[in-house]
Order: sequence, then C-alpha cells, then structure tokens
Amino acid sequence: MPTDFNQLTNQLPGLVELCRTYATEGRVASYIPELAHANPQTLGITLHHKSGSFTSAGESDTPFTLQSISKVFTLLLALMDRGEQAVFEKVGMEPTGDVFNSMLKLELVQPGKPFNPLINAGAIVISSLIGGDTPELKSQRILRFIRDLAGDDSPSFNESVYRSEAATANRNRSLAYFLKDNKVLDQDVEPTLEVYFKQCAIEVTCAHVARMGLILANDGSDPLSGREIVPKRYVRIAKSFMVTCGMYNASGEFAIQVGIPAKSGVAGGILALVPGELGIGIIGPALNDKGNSTAGVQLLKQLSEHYDWSMF
Repeated sequence: MPTDFNQLTNQLPGLVELCRTYATEGRVASYIPELAHANPQTLGITLHHKSGSFTSAGESDTPFTLQSISKVFTLLLALMDRGEQAVFEKVGMEPTGDVFNSMLKLELVQPGKPFNPLINAGAIVISSLIGGDTPELKSQRILRFIRDLAGDDSPSFNESVYRSEAATANRNRSLAYFLKDNKVLDQDVEPTLEVYFKQCAIEVTCAHVARMGLILANDGSDPLSGREIVPKRYVRIAKSFMVTCGMYNASGEFAIQVGIPAKSGVAGGILALVPGELGIGIIGPALNDKGNSTAGVQLLKQLSEHYDWSMF
C-alpha cells in the first residue's frame, strides 16, 4: 500500500483507461441472455481502505449482479449456519482445473461430491445448506447478509436476471439432479436452484463489493466499527478458496500474476482484497474464455505490480 492513499487515488483513473483497452479481447456473457445487454467497454473500480478512505474510477457506479461472487458469501453463511463438519461432508476443499460448470469429476471421482464450493455444483449444494424453511426465507437471509457486509440496504434481487437465469439453466439443473441422485444434495432440486439463482442475481455496485471485501480483508470484522460480522476462522477458509479456486480454472495463473484473494462472476464483477489493508470491487463485463473480466484482471495485475500487493 502507498503510505499516502492520495497517490493511489491520483493514479487510478489513468490505470483504468490503460486497462480498458483489454476489454476488446473479451466478450460479454450471453448464455444468460439478460447479461448480454452489458456494455463490453465498461470498466470501473472502487477501493475501500481500512482507514475508511475509499476511491473510485471509471464506471464504478454501474450496477451488476454478483453471479459467482455470491458463492463466497453463501459459503460463509452456510459455515455460520451449519459448521465446518456439515459443510465439508458435502463439498471438498480442492481446485478442479475444470470449467466452473463442469460435471466431469462428479462422475469420475468418488464419492461424487463437488470438489469445492466455488464451482457451480459446489455452490448449489452450499445453497441447500443455508438455514430457512422455504426458498424465500433462505434467499432473504442471504440478501440481509450481503446488505450487512456492504453496509447498505440498497442491494436487491434483479428479477429480470433471475428469470433469465432460471429459464436457461439446463446445465445447472443437470448438475443439481446428478447431485440429488448421488445423495449429495439432500433437498429438492427446484427449490434449491431458486435460492442459487436468486443469490447470483443480487445487484450491487463496485462500492458494495469493495466494502464486502474490506470485511474479509479484516478477517470478518468491520474495521470502521470494530463489530465482528463473520468468525475469523470461516473468513480464512473463504479466502483460501478464493486464492485456489476463485478465478475458475485460471486461479493458478492469477495467483502468480496478481497474488491476492479474488472471486469473479460472469456479469464481469471481481471481488478482491489486500489482506489487512483494503477491499476491491471491479466491474468489467467483457470476459475471457475462463469467465473472468479481461480488463478487470489486467487492472488488478497492474495495481498489484505497482503497489507490491502479492501475498507471495
């Protein structure tokens, strides 16, 4: 971190414009039709420092849905609801090396449970572990948790994106029914998928994601109020998964080039954090073939190189 946060604030707009050119190397996700409306040239970022200072550049006010970023927070909530033993009886702790919606290893590797909670199969199982008697209650608990971490009541479900996901989710339904048949998923498929699709469709801005990242960077406590929101142990589990699995099957490359915990989503969002220092929220809808924002990843790479953020 620069000793003067103003240094970072002054340099950030130029870095955003430098990295915006990388958007031409990616494409907006279209397999969820509602996401295809995003402007591929959009690039925005907010950084929130533990001192309370924050800075933004680019189109940081552009709303976007969490998509797979939500998996970090449903994992935390499931751990808080069920505990480690119950959660990791159902999902593993290892990266897969496969694409995020692959079902290959569910059949090839026994006992057929998902390798980790950040791939789609694992996140579907995690959604089933959230406390609540109905899908609506589970979804509302997830939304309240997101709002609490973001320090703002404005994040809400984007109904158009939710309906678009639900209408086109043949692969996710296949994963869920396979998990049900394997007795890894204990609850009914359609109610579980309702929770999963709704968590992915929570709409936020970069400022929300940066604030959420700041809580994770501070091991689950809000550095501005001192309030513990998530137990430190569970946050450390989540950050470990972000390093090993958070950028899909490009996580190893990202760890080498950037070296900080991060989680991407196919709407183009990235949640990242510098441990003990700051949270980062990025939007850049143009994606590479791994499902990560092309300009967003480049922006994090430039920032990490400039300010020596790498944990390694």
